[in-house]
Amino acid sequence: MRLLADPLRAQIVSLLAREALCTCHLIEMTGAKQTNISNHLRALRKAGVVDTEPCGRFTYYRLRPDVLDELAARMTELADAARAVRADARKRPCT
Repeated sequence: MRLLADPLRAQIVSLLAREALCTCHLIEMTGAKQTNISNHLRALRKAGVVDTEPCGRFTYYRLRPDVLDELAARMTELADAARAVRADARKRPCT
């Protein structure tokens, strides 16, 4: 979740959800500098959110939907737990 909190990184993920792109595409589409894009892609790759595919001199990046599915499932579990607490209105007593 922390990875997606950065607006540029969230934009990169959103763009990669539609198609595989290389750094040059992401620079053009976001207006960000190459070093900034590369740093964000490195973080996404390290977290396992994107896969890479070499293509000549370029590297294409593609989202891993299974990782996003896992994140969505965890968020759903948290939302369900929060609903249950609100419905019961149970509170831990203060000491």
